[in-house]
Amino acid sequence: RMLTRTPSVVAQVFLLLSIVLVIAIAVIQINQQQVLSPGLKYGIVLDAGSSRTTVYVYEWPAEKENNTGVVSQTFKCNVKGPGISSYESSPGALAKPLDDCLNKVKERIPVHLHKNTSVYLGATAGMRLLRLQNESAANEVLASIQSYFRAQPFEFRGAQIITGPEEGVYGWITANYLMGNFLERNLWRTWVHPYRKETTGALDLGGASTQISFIPEDSEEHFNSTLQVKLYGYTYNVYTHSYQCYGRDEAEKRLLALLLQKSNTSANVDNPCYPQNYNTALTMKDFFGSLCTHSLRPANYNPNQLVHFHGTGDPGLCQEMVSLLFNFTACRDREDCPFNGMHQPKAKGNFVAFSGFYYTANALNLSGQFSLGDFNSSMWFFCSQSWAQLQFMLPKFEEKYARSYCFSANFIYYLLVHGYNFNAETWPQIHFQKEVGNSSIAWSLGYMLSLTNMIPAEGKLIQLPLKPSLFAGLLVFLTATALLCLLFLVYLCIVSHHQKNVPRVEHVFTPE
Repeated sequence: RMLTRTPSVVAQVFLLLSIVLVIAIAVIQINQQQVLSPGLKYGIVLDAGSSRTTVYVYEWPAEKENNTGVVSQTFKCNVKGPGISSYESSPGALAKPLDDCLNKVKERIPVHLHKNTSVYLGATAGMRLLRLQNESAANEVLASIQSYFRAQPFEFRGAQIITGPEEGVYGWITANYLMGNFLERNLWRTWVHPYRKETTGALDLGGASTQISFIPEDSEEHFNSTLQVKLYGYTYNVYTHSYQCYGRDEAEKRLLALLLQKSNTSANVDNPCYPQNYNTALTMKDFFGSLCTHSLRPANYNPNQLVHFHGTGDPGLCQEMVSLLFNFTACRDREDCPFNGMHQPKAKGNFVAFSGFYYTANALNLSGQFSLGDFNSSMWFFCSQSWAQLQFMLPKFEEKYARSYCFSANFIYYLLVHGYNFNAETWPQIHFQKEVGNSSIAWSLGYMLSLTNMIPAEGKLIQLPLKPSLFAGLLVFLTATALLCLLFLVYLCIVSHHQKNVPRVEHVFTPE
């Protein structure tokens, strides 16, 4: 009896100890994690695009994971008015529209953190074009921004014009980061690299340029056009290319210039991409004032001369005109060369198409994933509508955008199908979306992530008392011990119960 009692007591003690230890370790692990977190840091990025400027506020824990912050977008504000490149003749007028957004930003970030919050301004293709056209005007615009921010309470880190490939890669980083392709939270609430997760390609359509970025099948082969990105301890070789003058607005200026060239009269020009019965008068400077259309200017170019455009809403003819914006002959049937003589590896895997791609699809009442057939039929239907009908079809009606959606849709079709070689089979791999969760897909978040690589962490990464692997190991060991003790106790109970129920046999000794 004594023998059965001893193992039973030992098993009970072990069971109790295991349960107490599991609870104690978990409590220490969770509480210690909260104690050591040194709060949040903030960063502000101004995305100065060709058609508008957007201000983004980002935050991340002041301790860092593999030297890169886990960044999230907390606020976004669209600056009223056009892009900064439009202020070439009056750079001082930039302050007023910026003020409206910056005042809201000041409310969002705790006052005591203002002086330690970095502000970055990245200008894209609109300013790239202005710099090529008039470098001193571009410098004046940037100088005006510098002096504006010196008077702000934040730490201004400069206004710079980012290159096309940088814009492409930062957009790719943003899309993949938001989709959880770089990091994910595991069972122990720690950030880890997801197992065998494929990255997503990025398609960005701005006002003055368009970018394609993805990881090709063989990145060694395309060494010249790949950029190396190091994030969270991993290296990625990303193919990226930016097509200047292939942004939505600049492409449309080139279309208007071509239509004028092909017209018999310069006073009245038919535009098959404008809706039926839509009429507008534009000055020659409106579309010939750009570097992208400079070579198409007529001999008698007069910037103030008015040209009257009349919409005919002819989808077939619109598509024909749009095809002329691409130079397909430069490639001479080379497979890895879509247009303009540019080398591009075969697009593979899933893609996310944002900014102009998303807004155009949205105007056609499409978003997310859909077939190429659906896109074509929606485009054809949309392009056949009259100007009066369009006002009832669009969720948000603004003349400048409404008149151009038919052109944009045809341009996107040509760019994706004839330019990047997507077909009916691969088209559904493109997801048209503008944000993930509450964060916009734009190059600015990728830019902030790359910059947090360079911003020193305020504290070591949250130091858990135990490494996640050791914590997991101990948890498994102690749980297994508790289970074994439990099973052993159950076994002892059954044996003891069984012994009680065995009937006693009386040995009768009969004398011989």
